[in-house]
Amino acid sequence: MEVFSKDASLMDMNSFSPMMPTSPLSMINQIKFEDEPDLKDLFITVDEPESHVTTIETFITYRIITKTSRGEFDSSEFEVRRRYQDFLWLKGKLEEAHPTLIIPPLPEKFIVKGMVERFNDDFIETRRKALHKFLNRIADHPTLTFNEDFKIFLTAQAWELSSHKKQGPGLLSRMGQTVRAVASSMRGVKNRPEEFMEMNNFIELFSQKINLIDKISQRIYKEEREYFDEMKEYGPIHILWSASEEDLVDTLKDVASCIDRCCKATEKRMSGLSEALLPVVHEYVLYSEMLMGVMKRRDQIQAELDSKVEALTYKKADTDLLPEEIGKLEDKVECANNALKADWERWKQNMQNDIKLAFTDMAEENIHYYEQCLATWESFLTSQTNLHLEEASEDKP
Repeated sequence: MEVFSKDASLMDMNSFSPMMPTSPLSMINQIKFEDEPDLKDLFITVDEPESHVTTIETFITYRIITKTSRGEFDSSEFEVRRRYQDFLWLKGKLEEAHPTLIIPPLPEKFIVKGMVERFNDDFIETRRKALHKFLNRIADHPTLTFNEDFKIFLTAQAWELSSHKKQGPGLLSRMGQTVRAVASSMRGVKNRPEEFMEMNNFIELFSQKINLIDKISQRIYKEEREYFDEMKEYGPIHILWSASEEDLVDTLKDVASCIDRCCKATEKRMSGLSEALLPVVHEYVLYSEMLMGVMKRRDQIQAELDSKVEALTYKKADTDLLPEEIGKLEDKVECANNALKADWERWKQNMQNDIKLAFTDMAEENIHYYEQCLATWESFLTSQTNLHLEEASEDKP
């Protein structure tokens, strides 16, 4: 957690009151974030997943409803259906148009092995939520929200989108871009600015920490699931036992009732863990991978400039054209750097808020869970004490 407490400054301990709040809710209420003015003019909902079976493949589409007051849209409301491949296309177009902006991550194409089956209802719902968040993060981004491909994705019918997707760069053009990118990455960057060195170090450390937290969180959830499955069998055993123990009938039935209430509380806590904490942590695992890609693209742009400057210095190419190319590349590098620096601060603030909120929600869930279990077993002890006193008074002459 070092990256959260020191590098990312996620938890400012001075912001907490020295006095403990009187209830979990009051503690959560002390950690609030300033809301931005409500100037939102684009609202997107992803819902109603639908399965499609063809002779070639089986896939899921999602309904996307967009409501907007923007003048550049032809209508105030749109409804389209999109499949996962369409989301991948949008992400690729955004990266192509804005190589050094931090594009929100998409959920993986395939679920983690051993978690749930593909096309399982839980998997589909988890993906729907992730796709909903993906589109709304783009809609809330000050630059990405006005991207033309994003608008087309939200408004075009399936055949129109398919036609638009075919208008991308040709194969030879893409191959040329790939070759240049690989060549640039092989050369590396000789003089990466200090601020981007610090940024890169932060990303590497953040990636290590968030991946570790993700693995531990998944393991805790798996163990909680196993504990829950065992506890569901534990209560009924006491009921069966009570049938053969006449003097312990009430006690055994009370124990079974307490276990059942704790079982329900555990199930609720697990639901909170799987819906609140795990998706947030895993999203930032994907963000860490995205950030590494952004840094590579920034370095590729600078490496291309460095190679031209080197060619001019040693006169390895036509020196008449190089100054003009270098000037354009210098502008390109400056734009890329400025875009990344501005987006970096915005991303860090969002990340800090998301992680804080996820952890405080987890704390609230845990407190509520243990309060419920404690109250359940305290009531059991009270009932048994009273029963013992009653029996003792009846035994007196």
